[in-house]
Amino acid sequence: MSPLLSPVRIGRTLAANRLVMAPMTRSRADADGAPGALTVTYYAQRASAGLIITEGVFPSAMGKGYVNTPGMATPAQLAAWKKVTEAVHAQGGRIFMQLMHCGRVSHPSLLGGATPVAPSAIKPDGQAWTPVGQVDFVTPRELSLAEIAGVVDEYRQATHRALDAGFDGVELHGASGYLPEQFLSSGSNQRQDAYGGTAENRARFMLEVLDAMAAEAGADRVGIKLSPEMNYNSITDAAPQETYTCLVDQLRGKGLAYLHVALFGAKFDYHALLRPRFDGAYLVGSGLTQASAEKLLAEGKADAAVFGSAFLANPDLPERFRVGAALNAPDHKTFFSPPTAQGYIDYPALATA
Repeated sequence: MSPLLSPVRIGRTLAANRLVMAPMTRSRADADGAPGALTVTYYAQRASAGLIITEGVFPSAMGKGYVNTPGMATPAQLAAWKKVTEAVHAQGGRIFMQLMHCGRVSHPSLLGGATPVAPSAIKPDGQAWTPVGQVDFVTPRELSLAEIAGVVDEYRQATHRALDAGFDGVELHGASGYLPEQFLSSGSNQRQDAYGGTAENRARFMLEVLDAMAAEAGADRVGIKLSPEMNYNSITDAAPQETYTCLVDQLRGKGLAYLHVALFGAKFDYHALLRPRFDGAYLVGSGLTQASAEKLLAEGKADAAVFGSAFLANPDLPERFRVGAALNAPDHKTFFSPPTAQGYIDYPALATA
């Protein structure tokens, strides 16, 4: 049997296999940030994953960064997500919610006219996806110390709502150039206070958010995703190896469920640097095949493997790996489509292929 199909403990969660469904933005929520019936079906179809990590979910209205992305900031959003967790659990699955505050990677048209917030007032390159199409990013507003404490508490509140909605745990999105990584990275954080300057200070926001999430859920139901040197959304850091060593050294001893590291183009082997420093489950993602994932497990370089587009296109991915079946090819044109079934819940399982 493939080692990917053996059970593994991920914090408080006992996963039936070591195949984790990656968080993937699909832009199928309604204008108010609530997922609908299609999303219920989408996640339930993929409940055979050892663990599902949802698409990024904004913890507060100011955290929204893209049109038609879901939130966990209102009672209506909570009620909508509860239908998702109930459907996944009915199929025997386990599901964590990824909390994603986009910070400066947003636009006033997505925020009720408000200016996006960030650690420093530095405009990112690129454009925001808004209700009227792509629009240039704006210069964000620097958060005050009091406001930082408020954002940390918004993560805590969103964690509380996620648990009320039935989620098995929560993941902090600490990658892709969003607010936590904006604080962590020297290129986007030029503060001169306790949240800026040294790597220890720049890591402070992320660590405080994790502590707030753990206070609600228990640390063994909290994970974090990192992606060093991904350089997405204009993120740069002058000394990334030092920065991530500093951060992960401070994660040790917190009792977190997992560290999820996805590498996109980094030439340095961050897995070799970070895995020995972390004392929970270590999840590896980005561009894996069945063979490469099995090799990672066999060599002790990962506890579980995270698959993105393979799960998107193959709702029964564990079974396909078990029997050696061919995989459906993902349709990139429908990754971020309006809320329709095409390219979302119409990928065939083996029984109907």
